[in-house]
Amino acid sequence: MGKSQTSRETQGPADIEIPLNPSMQIPQEVVSNKPMTNSTPQRQKVLKTKKILIWIVIAVVILAILVTAGFLIKMLIESHYYYCTRSAKFIPIAQSCDGNFDCVDGEDEAYCLSEFKANGTFPVRLVSDEHVLQVFNGKTWGTVCTDDWSTQHTETACKQLGYTKSPTSKDVYVSSLPSPLKTGPFMAVRSESGSTPVHQATVERSVCRTGSVVSLKCSDCGEGGNVERIVGGVDARIEDYPWQVSLQNGGHRCGGSLVSSRWIVTAAHCFSGNKELSRWTVMAGETYMTSSGLSSVDKIIIHDEYDEGRNDYDLAMMRLSRPISVGGKRKPVCLPPKYLLLPDKAPVVVSGWGLLRENGKTSNVLQKANIEMINRNTCSSIYGTSLSQRMICAGNLKGGVDSCQGDSGGPLVYFSSSKWHLVGVVSWGDGCARENRPGVYSNVDDMLNWIYTVIEKNP
Repeated sequence: MGKSQTSRETQGPADIEIPLNPSMQIPQEVVSNKPMTNSTPQRQKVLKTKKILIWIVIAVVILAILVTAGFLIKMLIESHYYYCTRSAKFIPIAQSCDGNFDCVDGEDEAYCLSEFKANGTFPVRLVSDEHVLQVFNGKTWGTVCTDDWSTQHTETACKQLGYTKSPTSKDVYVSSLPSPLKTGPFMAVRSESGSTPVHQATVERSVCRTGSVVSLKCSDCGEGGNVERIVGGVDARIEDYPWQVSLQNGGHRCGGSLVSSRWIVTAAHCFSGNKELSRWTVMAGETYMTSSGLSSVDKIIIHDEYDEGRNDYDLAMMRLSRPISVGGKRKPVCLPPKYLLLPDKAPVVVSGWGLLRENGKTSNVLQKANIEMINRNTCSSIYGTSLSQRMICAGNLKGGVDSCQGDSGGPLVYFSSSKWHLVGVVSWGDGCARENRPGVYSNVDDMLNWIYTVIEKNP
């Protein structure tokens, strides 16, 4: 994806006395010249003022040059070296966050990205485009009945799922559920268990006494603009895609998606060779690329099974040092319910500030492109064994529209149930916008368990 002055002089009459009668002879002694004013001191004063102004301008220009040069030198040094503050020495940047203590007290290893392994199954999830609640009892998933369900249970369940704002629930008839869910198994909460984690507050039921199950709306996530560069894209407004952020490390490096006021989902490959936390900042709520008003980061966590060679499990999360203010230009996108099951050629949107064309320039203005999902069989026939279960394809097989370098980590979103859902993360591709070479995205649905567990274990 790829952005008269005018002046006027006033001239007065000459200071000369003209006789009324030119033929009249004037005695020599009567003729007198008007004394001339000496203008030299005034002229010297003006010249002196001009010199002072010139020297001031020169000083300002020199200062600006020095400040700019200092900033560029600082950026150049920081891009190649890490400064050990306690021992006042520089070490090559490759030696920071490499597992070895090269600075006094190991400060070069203190603030680095980490890997996270999700041991076990996150016990709460939403399923289908109805956002039906299910809990895991240690053996199997059960759909939660509305029997004895309360407002307190709604709040408890939504807190377990992360970002929560004005949570609500509704009833969905069992008879209207997708076929695999109609026959159970079912779970029901025990009465007076509202504050107990919902998966610990349920018991098995053969049927729902009320004939309905719980559907949750946990927050105001996914509220963007109209449903409607990235290569072949068009200018976009951040108000339409308020979850879009820029991850910066001496400039824009990758995209990302807000999934709460503090957490960002992005791609693991964005951090290859850039593992030191203090070097990363986040720009949110801006249509135009800027380096002001950035948020700092206190955690970067990559999937423990990330395979750099194959781009498999290409997922990471960043935690902001402080929550941002959620508003018109900064809003989270919804994590998708499990088994959202996008139809073939489902309309999706990709956005970012990446290259406007292959080997081209990045865009200073947020870009978005309307593309479509490519079914797995078609994508597998193109990429073969390079395509894993953790990957999905989207684009246009005719070419011309695609994500590109610089869009990495950014969102692929799908509009469903009046909400935008994060279904993919920009990962890799064969060039940009080439015919029969669609973009490949990390499959968020397949790694929801990891995302929810990271948020839960790092409050």
